[in-house]
Amino acid sequence: MPGRMSGGEITGNGASIAAISAALLCCALAALALWNLQRRRMRRLIEAAAALIGDERPVRTPQALLQRIGELADLRGRAAQVHGLTGLPTREPLIARMSADGQGTLAIFALYDVNRLSAFDPELGDTVLRLLAHRMVAMIGTRRLLAQVDRSHLALWIGGAAEGAAAEIDALCYAMGDRLTAGEREIVPDIGLRRAVVADDGSAPELVLTRTLAAFSAPAAPADAAPIDLQAIARERYRLEQDLRLAVQRGEMRLDFQPLIDSATACVMGAEALIRWRHPVRGLVSPGQFVPIMEASGLAPEIGTWALNTAVRHAAIWRREGLGRLRIAVNVSGRQLEAHDLDRLVARTLARHGIGPDAIEIELTESVALGDAVGGRATFDALRAMGVRVAIDDFGTGYSSFSTLRTLAFDKIKIDREFVSGVEASRERQAICQSILALGRGLGIRVLAEGVERAEEVAWLHRHGCRHFQGYYFAAPLDPASFAAYVRDRDAVSAKVSAAIDSVVGEERIWA
Repeated sequence: MPGRMSGGEITGNGASIAAISAALLCCALAALALWNLQRRRMRRLIEAAAALIGDERPVRTPQALLQRIGELADLRGRAAQVHGLTGLPTREPLIARMSADGQGTLAIFALYDVNRLSAFDPELGDTVLRLLAHRMVAMIGTRRLLAQVDRSHLALWIGGAAEGAAAEIDALCYAMGDRLTAGEREIVPDIGLRRAVVADDGSAPELVLTRTLAAFSAPAAPADAAPIDLQAIARERYRLEQDLRLAVQRGEMRLDFQPLIDSATACVMGAEALIRWRHPVRGLVSPGQFVPIMEASGLAPEIGTWALNTAVRHAAIWRREGLGRLRIAVNVSGRQLEAHDLDRLVARTLARHGIGPDAIEIELTESVALGDAVGGRATFDALRAMGVRVAIDDFGTGYSSFSTLRTLAFDKIKIDREFVSGVEASRERQAICQSILALGRGLGIRVLAEGVERAEEVAWLHRHGCRHFQGYYFAAPLDPASFAAYVRDRDAVSAKVSAAIDSVVGEERIWA
């Protein structure tokens, strides 16, 4: 009788049990050999797959391989969003932003140099591309979206109404026309430009982008992608630069002063000094036109020194006239900070006019501060040791705002107007402003909201702990005599503060 299983045990005579045991052992050995063979084959397959995806880490199990594939997919997803060479957003984020904004102005820059240079020196072509991208990013900050749509085309998107966009794009062209230093070579960029005004009429952003790109090779540009004469722009820029070199000596430059308001005392606590250029033929030249030229041409230190001296001179006059201990904020350029003698320049200027260090405040944007964080720290420490305050402008618009505060010692944060405008009705802007105000309280740094234009903005910010303001709601930039009169008219200042703070805004509107 053959053996059988009963209750989990083998029953039967001894011969049958021995036969069954031998058969089971053979099956087990065969299964083990097959499993080892399959495991070796599987391991070789996994290792080959890992090699194909370029992963040098040891991968021995299917689970580990799946994890690596998932990581690779994430990397490829990020790579689709950010260009590997320049770090700029790619076509996909650009189209998403255009779709979200609905209307705006699209400017396409064709970098003709890149393809020509890459033909005989790929590394040089890459260098030119990076330098141009970095130059543009430094100019536009983060308020605009600059994207790389292909190897030799950059796209600038300016959302909203088209008013002022053309002047902004032209100013960018002026700066892009400056020489680039790539290794031991100096290169004058050769750049083509098309721009298109996008209406909120349901036009597909991808179609607008494709059509504007195609205009470079079309025999005649479409009406909404008119070409710009870059040679004419270069000539115009050259003439402006030559006039700017003589503007200080000719007395064409002036400073206007926009009041800084303390809502706790309803008084003017100081002003920001703003450079204005009145050309004898062109009239008032926009800062958006001459400031990029000033920076790129090396005139920033000279004009910056003039501005500092003029601001301190007025501060000394106002103190002698009994207007109080006003503090004047003076903007500093990247070129001035790179010189590493700003503290000595400030000390000499204060001594020349016989006034203390509490009369001025040095103000710089976050991008300028990040440009030379190590040297900047030494300069800021020297200024603060003298008693001069240092403020950071446009806070929150850069990529490294909080690390900047950890690295550099600032006395004041200025909330950028981008977050102040309409804050009472925007959940996103409210969250940003509350975070910056909380950060200022936690670090013991004063916070000022710039660009306030409406009582509702002042009211909301005041209710949430902001006490210092600057903007057209209180006053436009004023000439020195008008500013002095504004400071003396305390009743007018107090009335503006009270009108905002005491106004009944009702329940705060929160828009998603």
